This record gives sequence, structure tokens and C-alpha cells, in this order.
Amino acid sequence: MTQADLITRLVSTAQAVVSRHADELTQLDQAIGDGDHGSNLKRGFDAVASEAAALAEKPVGEALKAAGMKLVMTVGGASGPLFGTMLMTLGKELGDAPDRAAFASAFSKAVDAVAARGKSQQGQKTLLDVLYPVSDALAQGKSGGEIAAIAAGAADATVPVKATRGRASFLGERSIGHMDPGARSVSLLIAAVAPVLEGK
Repeated sequence: MTQADLITRLVSTAQAVVSRHADELTQLDQAIGDGDHGSNLKRGFDAVASEAAALAEKPVGEALKAAGMKLVMTVGGASGPLFGTMLMTLGKELGDAPDRAAFASAFSKAVDAVAARGKSQQGQKTLLDVLYPVSDALAQGKSGGEIAAIAAGAADATVPVKATRGRASFLGERSIGHMDPGARSVSLLIAAVAPVLEGK
């Protein structure tokens, strides 16, 4: 697979999974957030997909940074800056031809950047509750299938947690019993793109 093919497949795969689950993500967000997580993410990933041809002409790192900036500009609420920071930092940290170890290192730095941007940490019922376990799994050399399972389990594990950061934190005890929408969307994206990256 060429670099251009990889970028094109990653963009189309991410857009497809977000589009397919947009209603589910919105319903999750209606329970403990503003109710727009699915529609916001769909708008952002549709915007990225509309520029897939231009992104495919860039080196992987530059393509990630450009996609991240597009998400920042088009996704409303907190998700735009957080998802955008993830991609932009990942793009900045990756070299021109990253191996698995380099990708794991770049992913770890990107997750830390998301934590800094959101002033959050693992255990507060946010997308970080998925990103940190996935980062650990990458560092341990887990397979794409194992990483997808870890991401899904980590999203499920947010259900009994009381939110202490983000919009859901305003609900206090009432946030318990609901999956965090950001954790769910991240787990879906990771499960979708992992096979593409392994195919590379």
C-alpha cells in the first residue's frame, strides 16, 4: 500500500465509522452531555473526507496535522480541540517513515497533549479512559485486534464511573450508569483504523 493509499483508506474508514454510529453517539451524549457529539463528529469527519485527495498528496505527518486542524475548525464543543490536538500532535511527532515503536511513542505524546488540552486525566470519565490503555497496549506491542478489544472494554468501563471532568461532571451522581460518548467514539475509531494500519 502506498502512502497516498494509506491516507485515503484511513480517512474513508474513519468517516464511515463515525457516520455509521453518529446517532448512537448523539444518544449517549443526550444522556450526559449536550446531545451533539455524534452530529459534531460527523460534520468534522465529513469535512476531512472532502479533502481526502489533497491530504493523500501530503506526507503522513503533514496529512495528520491538516486533518487535525480541519477537525478543530469544524467540530463544535470540546471534541474539536481534543480530537484535533490528538491528530496534530501525532502528525508533529511522527517521522517520515515511522515504524511501530515510533508510532507508539508519537501516540503516547499525542495522548498526553490531549490530557493537557482538556486539563483532564485518566479515570475522570472522558476519552482519556480509552486513549491511555490503548497507548499502553501499543507500547506493549499488542495486535490490532487486541487493541480494539482493549479500547472497547475501556469504553464499557466508563459506564459505572462518576464524571469529574467535562459536561457530564455537572450531573454528579447522575452521570453514573452511562457510557462516556467521547470514550465510545474513540474506541470505535481505534477499532476501525487498527486493521488499516496493520495492513500497512
